[in-house]
Order: sequence, then C-alpha cells, then structure tokens
Amino acid sequence: MAISLGMSHPNISNFCHVKVYREVQRRGFKLNTSVRVCLKSEMIGGKEESKAPLRILIAGGGIGGLVLALAAKNKGFDVKVFERDLSAVRGEGQYRGPIQIQSNALGALEAVDADVADKIMENGCVTGDRINGLVDGLTGKWYVKFDTYTPAVERGLPVTRVISRMTLQQILAHSVGPDIIENSCNVVDFNDDGKKVTIMLEDGREYEGDLLVGADGIRSKVRKKLFGPKEATYSEYTCYTGIADFVPPDIENVGYRVFLGYKQYFVSSDVGGGKMQWYAFHNEPAGNDDPQNCRKKRVLELFGNWCEKVVDLLLATPEDMILRRDIYDREPMLTWSKGRVTLLGDSAHAMQPNMGQGGCMAIEDSYQLALELEKAYKASLETEKSVDIASALKRYEKERILRVGAIHGMARMAAIMASTYKPYLGVGLGPLSSLTKLRIPHPGRVGGRFVLGLVMPTMLGWVLGGNSSKLEGWSPRCRLSDKASNELHRWFQDDDAMERAIDADWCLIDADHQMPNGTSTAIRLSRDENRPTIIGRTACASTEGVPAILPYSKVSERHASIVCKENTFFVMDLGSEHGSWITDEEGRSYRIPSKVPERIRPGYVIQFGRDRQAVLRVKLYKRLPQENYVKRDTPVLGAV
Repeated sequence: MAISLGMSHPNISNFCHVKVYREVQRRGFKLNTSVRVCLKSEMIGGKEESKAPLRILIAGGGIGGLVLALAAKNKGFDVKVFERDLSAVRGEGQYRGPIQIQSNALGALEAVDADVADKIMENGCVTGDRINGLVDGLTGKWYVKFDTYTPAVERGLPVTRVISRMTLQQILAHSVGPDIIENSCNVVDFNDDGKKVTIMLEDGREYEGDLLVGADGIRSKVRKKLFGPKEATYSEYTCYTGIADFVPPDIENVGYRVFLGYKQYFVSSDVGGGKMQWYAFHNEPAGNDDPQNCRKKRVLELFGNWCEKVVDLLLATPEDMILRRDIYDREPMLTWSKGRVTLLGDSAHAMQPNMGQGGCMAIEDSYQLALELEKAYKASLETEKSVDIASALKRYEKERILRVGAIHGMARMAAIMASTYKPYLGVGLGPLSSLTKLRIPHPGRVGGRFVLGLVMPTMLGWVLGGNSSKLEGWSPRCRLSDKASNELHRWFQDDDAMERAIDADWCLIDADHQMPNGTSTAIRLSRDENRPTIIGRTACASTEGVPAILPYSKVSERHASIVCKENTFFVMDLGSEHGSWITDEEGRSYRIPSKVPERIRPGYVIQFGRDRQAVLRVKLYKRLPQENYVKRDTPVLGAV
C-alpha cells in the first residue's frame, strides 16, 4: 500500500510529493521502509516514475564513517555502516583517550547536523578559550603560545573542545540509528562492476550498493584492495599515554601544553571532570614493549628530570591507566578513488597526532563527500540520467587532497621539530654535552621561536578556519558559552600577568618531595601583604607575620620573609647569619642579597642557611587537603 504525502523536500528541486513504500529485501538490503522521491520532471504521460535514493555502503564505524552516515542520512540517502565491533564505544575510547575536536571540524559538524553538533559540544571540555602552546620540557617556560581562540570567533566557528571518544561515538551512533549500523560485520572484499558495488563480509554475507566508502582506518582492507598492499610508515616514535585525576594550578589559564625535548616530547591537556590526559613520545625503534606493570617506571626514567608540570602528572597517574603504542602514518596519495569506491579519514591519509587534526580531517572529508554526492544526485534528477558516482568521488577528492596533504605535512614537521629541539648548546653532542651546564641557549631554539612566532597565526587561521567558506548552508554564530577571559590576549604577550592570574595556593615543600604526603607538610604562603610569612628557627611575634618554623641550627631565629604584592611573591633575607640561596628553574643558583626583595616563581628552590634539611621548593596547588598544610607555630620539616 502506498501513502501520498503532500510536503516540501528541502534538498531536492522540482519536488512533487513523497510516497512511502514497504519493500522486501532488495539488492542486499534487509526489510525496511524507504522513501521514494517522485519528481514532476519524471511524470511521463501522467504516469509517475520514482527515482531511488543512492545506496551508500560504508566500511568502518569510527568517527569518519559515522559522520558520513549521518550526513548521507540527512540528505535522504540509503546508508549502511559495516563495523567490526564499534570498538570506541566498547573500549577503544579508553585505550586512545579523549579526542580533540578543533574549530574547523566543529563547523563541519554543524553543517552536517546542528543539533548533533550542539550535543557534542555540550559534552566536551572547551580548551580553545585558554592559552595553548609549546614550552621547554626541562624548565616549563613558554616557547611559543598558540591563539586558537581568535581564528574561531572571527569566523563564527565553535571554539575547540576535547571529548571522550566513547561519548563522541555514542552520540554519533545514536544519531545515525541502529537500523543503519551493522555491527560485528567485517568487510573483507568488494567488487565494482561499474554499475554497482558488492561487498563481501567475513561471515560470507554480501551487500550491494551504488558506492563503497572505505573508512576502516590506517590498515584499511578497502585501501589494500583498491591500491594494493603497502606498509604504514613508522614515525620513529613510540607513545605512552595516560589519564590522571589531576587539576593543575593554572587550569583556568591553560588548555594544553606541548613540552619539547631532544628526541622526546610530552603533551598534556585538560579533558574536563578534574582529569588530565597526557602523551609521552620517545624516539626509539618500533616493536618494543615493557615488562608487566613497568610502564610508569619507564616513563619516569625518560621524563623524570623534566619540569614539575610533567613529573607531577606522571606521579598522579595509576599504572593501569598507562598504555603504549607505536605511532604510524601513511604516505600521502594523489588519488583516493577508483570507479565507485573511495576512501575517507585514516584510510586515505592517516597522519601523526601532533596537530590534533586526524579526526578533524575525517569529519571534513565526511561533510565534503556527502555534499558532492548530493550535487551529483540533483544533477541526475535534472538531466534524467543516472548518477555519475565516479565524477562525484573525483570532485570530493579534488576538494580535499591539497588541504589534507598540507596538514599531513605539518603533522610530520611538528615531529621533526620535536626531534631536533635543543634547549642549550651541547645537547645531543656526546663528548661536548658538558656544555649544557653553561645554559647557553641553542641558536636553533632562538631562531625557531622567532620563525614560529611569525608563521603560527597565519597557519592556525588557515587550519582552524580555512574550510569554513566551503560549508554550504552553514551560518557563523556568536556563542556566549565560548567567551574567553578578558585577559586572554594580555596573557599571550605577558608571562608575568599570566602567572599573577593563577588561582592557586603558593606553598613551600621539602625540595626532595614532589607532593606532600603522610610524612611531609606544606607551608602555605600568606597573601596578606601586611602579614608576610616569616621563616625562622623559632616563632616570631604574632603581629609581625605568619610564622613558619625550620628547627635547624643554621637557620636564624628570624631568617627570611616572603611577602605577596599584587599576586607576586618576593623572598627577602632578614640579615641571617648563614644567608639564603635561590636555584631557578634552569638550575642557576645564587645568594639572595640581604634586605633586598627577590622575586620567586613556581619551581624555584630556596635554601635557608647552610643546612640541607632547610631546602624548600616553591610549588602551586589547586586543591590540597587541609591536613597537608602546616599548622601555625608547628615545626615545618621536623617530620620529614
């Protein structure tokens, strides 16, 4: 029985009306209800002829495959997704961790389905409204800051988010619908006869469609059949990754950092919910592994001498939350399609994770491919000819290949930069490595910083916003939820202003401990300018300041004071008998002049007198249990 519905169709011109048919399995599709579009141009002699929608077969139900399925479904096409095990929903998300969805991909998602995009953004953690960038791994000092906020808001794009892979795929899978996703289906082969594509599943079943899209990842079976076998390219890096319940003191100011070192680098990112995600990359041959329960030990061996921002995060990560995998990509190709078969996402252009654009490129691919198929379908309705699938796939490829190739190259260049980064003269020079003790900045570091400062704004503008002009039907929007701090642009230029804005407790802890524990305590520094923290062997008068007692013979009764002025802390030696010393984040030590305020920063080590037990580190804490703070008039380090 057919039911005529008088209604308009937003995507197809010359629409007359829609008829709903129930039809039995047809060309490999199971029993379903399909929508047929009847057009005025197809009414011949008063007899209506219907044109079936395109039947799109998608191998792979990852992010790219599901976004394509959603886009195609919204355009009225028949879609089937064949997924081996919906791995991200079932646990791959835990293995690979949260994923960064940058502004360019969020814009494409809005163009595909605004409601789904809003739901994804609601479940994500905004990182693009804060400072992001490169820092030196040993000192933690900023090297280059990235402005990912301005390129987005100037174009009306959403600001970059981080979201759990499992949550993202669950949202997409729910939006696509269970009737479209065929789970436990592994596409192992296909045949393109020029008129249709037949796919073969591992269990022997076959399905037919008008085209096949390989979205089955870096080791794609569709790619292998289409272009022959070729091994993926090892990046020369293995990657440890983990997630920790950890809140850095500057969480409101910083979204993510990339810590640079010679042939190793480390990435940390806020992922929301009081958690931080990190990646530790190390240059070494592929195929190595660690003994059971030894991954944390190995990472600390590699990065344990880096700045406390790295070490604290590693120490806070449980062993069972640390995973390891070797990093591969694919050589760029000049063509992704043959006949009625094409590739998408990692199947076509697997890239290294250094730009955070792998999943973003798959989302852009999905939008563009659905758009080109819609154009081809509309053209066939106007010309009353069959849909030119091959030409549509070539147009999709042409629209995408240059942009994807450029970003693929940038991801590789980022790894090369990390491989060659040298903070000081002598690094990587073998017998001349002793030169590093002089702390002479490496010329390459200075030059690289200058060049990156010049090119980064243009590059980020193109990467994050360069595809927005191609989003047909999408409109720029201003989102109050994406509003950044009024101080953001000042923080890009002024490290001191950024440090002053940190909302955290400034403390002194035993220099040999990274975190206060059951046997150590922290001195919380007073922020009251009129009541500085007074360091001494005995308690000072209550009106003079807040006492912090170091009960050692070479600490004077009133040794030093630490005062806060405009959210900046200064230490001053009060004419002590044995003096006070500072060691900065680069390892330079010097004596503090008597009665002269000296600024201190996070990570500085202060020695009060000549007693090695009276050596304290300046440390910031976002949330530290109250019992870890020293009580007034109590010896600070007596229990250490």
